[in-house]
Amino acid sequence: MPFSLQFAVQFVFSFRFPKRTGVSLYSTATDPTYHHRKCWNGALNNLYGRISRVGDRNACILPILDEWIEEGGNAEKDDLVTIIKELRQFKYYKHALELSMWMTDKRYFSLMKADVAIRLDLISKVHGIEQAENYFENIPKQLKALEVYCTLLNCYAHVKLVEKAEATMQKMRDLGFARTPLVYNALLNLYYKTGNTDKFDVLLNVMEESGISCDRCTYGIRLSAYASASDHEGIDKVVAEWESNPGFQVDWINYSVAANGYVKVGNVERALEMLEKSEKLISSSERPRAVYEHLMTQYAVLGKKDDVVRLWKLYSKHMKIYNKGYIAIITSLLKFGDVESAEKIYEEWESRELTFDIRIPNHLIGAYARRGLFDKAEAFLNRIILKGGKLDTRSWFTLARLYLDRNQIEKAVELMRRALLTEGPQWMHDKRVLAVCLRHMKKRPDLEGAEEFIRQLGDNCVIPSLEPGEVEWDDLNGDKETSGPLEAEGTSRGKSTAGTCKDVREDEADIEKFPEQFSGTIGMLVSTKNHS
Repeated sequence: MPFSLQFAVQFVFSFRFPKRTGVSLYSTATDPTYHHRKCWNGALNNLYGRISRVGDRNACILPILDEWIEEGGNAEKDDLVTIIKELRQFKYYKHALELSMWMTDKRYFSLMKADVAIRLDLISKVHGIEQAENYFENIPKQLKALEVYCTLLNCYAHVKLVEKAEATMQKMRDLGFARTPLVYNALLNLYYKTGNTDKFDVLLNVMEESGISCDRCTYGIRLSAYASASDHEGIDKVVAEWESNPGFQVDWINYSVAANGYVKVGNVERALEMLEKSEKLISSSERPRAVYEHLMTQYAVLGKKDDVVRLWKLYSKHMKIYNKGYIAIITSLLKFGDVESAEKIYEEWESRELTFDIRIPNHLIGAYARRGLFDKAEAFLNRIILKGGKLDTRSWFTLARLYLDRNQIEKAVELMRRALLTEGPQWMHDKRVLAVCLRHMKKRPDLEGAEEFIRQLGDNCVIPSLEPGEVEWDDLNGDKETSGPLEAEGTSRGKSTAGTCKDVREDEADIEKFPEQFSGTIGMLVSTKNHS
């Protein structure tokens, strides 16, 4: 597959780097009080294990916590806070918030300033900015410290409320809190995200005049801003700044982000130089696995298959490989269209009997489907089921969507029927699937045909209520919360995004236009009568 710089630019900015902005000060990634799981005691591991086995992010974990206490389990505050941070790191925000509330409501532990900051962040993520504002207003004055205001600022930045973020920043100045780069980074990132170039430059000048040095996060935001503006000189300036700053410790992420910036401005040679420098810092990294995995995907983006394979061999030689490593190499190989090598890696993963991770086979299912190898994709699905693997929505959805794209409606319906039989009625409750079904039904010339399509999917298929904008393109292409930067194979994921998002928004609006009899439960899909 020939290397396409345009594709590289599109794909590289879908990467999700370890976050360094805003409330990340209170994340497990940077919190000096956070202890890696290998240092946890037996009770802590036991409780976390029970919680982490609840795969559904929307499920309630309170019964698990209550049961733990009833069985005589210990629940010290430090242990609970550690688990909250771990859940938060892996984006189990609802579970983390439930544990935070349980910690005070049932165990009666007092909250410290950092605990309040974390809870504020979790409320914003789970319940929205208005609930977060309400919580903030009721925080006792003595607990409204720097970290709490930083979190509020970051919450506003996350939802791009510029005026409220600026007002919070001014309040922090009045309180004497605006003395560190952490405070400025959230606002800088907000200006970058919202295209406020003038305000971005002014704020950088304010930092310089106030004697506030750039930290790792500031440099990262500046790199992203310059790359977005195709400012080659700006990227060079940032790299030169940190390399000449004796007080700044450069790590692999800095060079990795710089590489992405150079890709964006079309300088592949400089991008490769940055990746080489990033490689040299693997041994000094606290998380070498993450470096190997990330660099493999970046070399794949730049069309350097030999470097991908070379890194994989080094990774295999020096470290034990877990699921994320297999995801990295399989997706990287698929970017070159090398399905055969990806299959061999999959067989190696399968033989190691690690914890089953549906994302790994999903990438191969997608590769087969995109090549029109539908029989092979279905056989692969059956193989997973026979071996006891638990499929997810994406497993069925990837193949069904490809059938729909090729106007093979009957096959798509049959596949969805199989999904309902195997996974239960909750499968079609997924709004992502519904939105895509609606988009394709709209293309049918008659409403009767659309109604027949829904009828064939059957009862137990409850059409959920959707708000406009609730289903995003990322949702339609995979597990938005867990799949991270290793999302799709070499076909350009970004090229049709805008049009498809528009279609999906229209689909959501059309849900309200369905005939009344289709607004609720539609009839048993698999009744005894139909299959007798």
